[in-house]
Amino acid sequence: MKRNSRKKIRYGRIAILIIILIIVIAGIITIFKHKKTVKTSTENTTTEPVQSNQENPDNKEDNKKNKINDWRLVLANYENILPEDFEIELANIDDTRQFDARAIKYLREMINDMRKDGITNIWVQSAYRSVQRQKELYDRSVKKYLNQGKTQEEAEIMTLEYINKPGASDHNLGLGVDFNNVSDDFEDLKAFKWLTENAENYGFVLRYPKDKENVTQIAYESWHWRYVGEEHAKKMNELHMCLEEYVEYLNK
Repeated sequence: MKRNSRKKIRYGRIAILIIILIIVIAGIITIFKHKKTVKTSTENTTTEPVQSNQENPDNKEDNKKNKINDWRLVLANYENILPEDFEIELANIDDTRQFDARAIKYLREMINDMRKDGITNIWVQSAYRSVQRQKELYDRSVKKYLNQGKTQEEAEIMTLEYINKPGASDHNLGLGVDFNNVSDDFEDLKAFKWLTENAENYGFVLRYPKDKENVTQIAYESWHWRYVGEEHAKKMNELHMCLEEYVEYLNK
């Protein structure tokens, strides 16, 4: 009886060891299969093309970050209001007028060369304008139209044809310049013809062309010129683009 009992115990132990071994082997097989599945999944994921912001037109927020990093091409318009902390270094044109210190030498050279060519009736009427001053001009224009019987909406629409909202003007950037009397008559002067032919050599372009009103959202202004740098000015004229179109062209 004792011998049989010992055999039973021995066989029982062997059976337990076999069961444990089977469990261990099954566990190893399961882990191996899991790792293989994870590896395959990872490989399939990394081979999928990642769509960039430029390829995803619906990602508008990220697309807005795709800006030109060039101070000469900063857009200030109805869609692009300057941040409140925007600052620039200014230099004096005369006792009352200022321009961006990085670009003022090109403005001076341009005016001096115009005078050398016999165009003496040329002067800067308006250049840098603070955001506060821009607000005063904007509010004054709106009030003028309201006094004429226009609705608030009509007054603002009519004002925006010539005056940008505060923070939305080239003048707030210190890169816009208005010549002479800020009048349509400027187009008839020799100065306008000279600028049309030569301003690009000094980095200036006509900011609001007659045939781009639907793009700039500003009526044609023959007197308003903007500094963008010589290479950009020449390229813009070559492509027949206003600044809005040119910035979009470069972003693409």
